[in-house]
Amino acid sequence: MAMKWLRFSLLALGVFSLCCATSGDSSGVKKMKMQFRVFEEYTQALYQRYPDIRIEGENYLPIPIYRHIASFLSVFKLLVIGLIIIGRDPFALFGMQAPGIWEWGQGNKIYACMMVFFLSNMIENQLMSTGAFEITLNDVPVWSKLESGHLPSMQQLVQILDNEMKMNVHMNTRPHHHS
Repeated sequence: MAMKWLRFSLLALGVFSLCCATSGDSSGVKKMKMQFRVFEEYTQALYQRYPDIRIEGENYLPIPIYRHIASFLSVFKLLVIGLIIIGRDPFALFGMQAPGIWEWGQGNKIYACMMVFFLSNMIENQLMSTGAFEITLNDVPVWSKLESGHLPSMQQLVQILDNEMKMNVHMNTRPHHHS
């Protein structure tokens, strides 16, 4: 029964990961991407000023090794929770005596599962968090918290976008000389 639960959990995790994959959009609408956690306060102000820009928010991906460690930890978490639930001692497979925390976990399965789940999630979140605030306009970077070290104020952001929009209009209206 527990092996079926573990297999189902791994299958569900795989399907969820596939469903979370994002696809690109090649429409003619100007688009601006902001990559940071909370951007709703900027979004409303920017929509009023620039109604033809589509604003997208997404998490900035950490370096690959951190993503791999977080993925491994996610699967390992499910394995440990499964072992706690079925009561199987993994230390016996290696000829080791079970540590006291494992014995406690077998006596307090609900608390042990919750502890593994929350501690693992905390570590996974730390690994996946970059603190980045990266802004692109039509796939051209216009602001990087990773480079500047801070978030732009709304006034700075509007000034940057105004300059970029003027530059784009100027570049599009310049006559092309063919030689």
